[in-house]
Amino acid sequence: MKITEHIRNAKDTLISFEILPPLKGKSINSIYDHLDPLMEFKPTWINVTYHRSETAFKKKADGSFEKVEVRKRPGTVGICAAIMNHYKIDAVPHIICGGFSKRETEDALIDLNFLGIDNVLVLRGDADKNSASFEPEPDGNRFAIDLLKQVVNLNSGIYLDDDIRDGGKTKFCIGVAGYPEKHFESPNPQIDMQRLKEKVNNGAEFIMTQMFFDNQKFFDFVNKCRDNNINIPIIPGLKPITSRKQLSVLPRIFHVDIPAELSEEIMRCKTDEDSEKVGTEWLVQQSRELKKFGVPVLHYYTLGKPRVIKNVVKELV
Repeated sequence: MKITEHIRNAKDTLISFEILPPLKGKSINSIYDHLDPLMEFKPTWINVTYHRSETAFKKKADGSFEKVEVRKRPGTVGICAAIMNHYKIDAVPHIICGGFSKRETEDALIDLNFLGIDNVLVLRGDADKNSASFEPEPDGNRFAIDLLKQVVNLNSGIYLDDDIRDGGKTKFCIGVAGYPEKHFESPNPQIDMQRLKEKVNNGAEFIMTQMFFDNQKFFDFVNKCRDNNINIPIIPGLKPITSRKQLSVLPRIFHVDIPAELSEEIMRCKTDEDSEKVGTEWLVQQSRELKKFGVPVLHYYTLGKPRVIKNVVKELV
């Protein structure tokens, strides 16, 4: 079922989770072990992130080095199929620009469509670890809106091969990212909003936000979207802080602010266990306030912390 249909049919705030594919070498059981404790909350869907290949230099027998591509977390398509088969719920794969040509993207979308997957979240993705800025693959999509348009074309039966006439139409419900604190590469919030509006005008049907820790920033973002006639569902992305180290790591990697009240409480903690307790309590309060605000879904980034997320959600149900 499409996310928009789930939201339209819901009688209460929905719950969804996001997971990372396991590192190469681990089995699908690592996914089941991660998700099993969360299934009691009957999540409406599970997001599965996509990860580009990374370049690395490996030493050869003769002492020289060889540049190789390594995909540390493969399996998004297969994991989505496994989740749907194992849990009988929807899976929402991320589709990214980075590391994929347009033809590789089309092939992935065809596979997802064959599996009966109805939703995708289209993202530009991060720059290669060894690059200062994002560069697309040769014949790849440079921006998320380019990727969005490719999915929309496939929904209309328009393929990359000109000789395909009356091609089978996919039926993807397409989500895009939203940034309550502005995308870090955008020069200002106004342009950031314009880019989001352009995605909506070109076929985006729901928005999932970057994580945030200050609900007021989310409320302001939603209000600005509505003022700009962006009326599709906006789903907040949520994550707990579980250690003092994250006070510096999260702002650096995800470009988000941490409220002074929260950071001061975390700084007073003596152990990560204490920090986790503070972060859990903060996320519980965030979730309650967002639910009262009327968000359609509470979407939790589990990121290897299913136990913490379970402790949060059980306070809400």
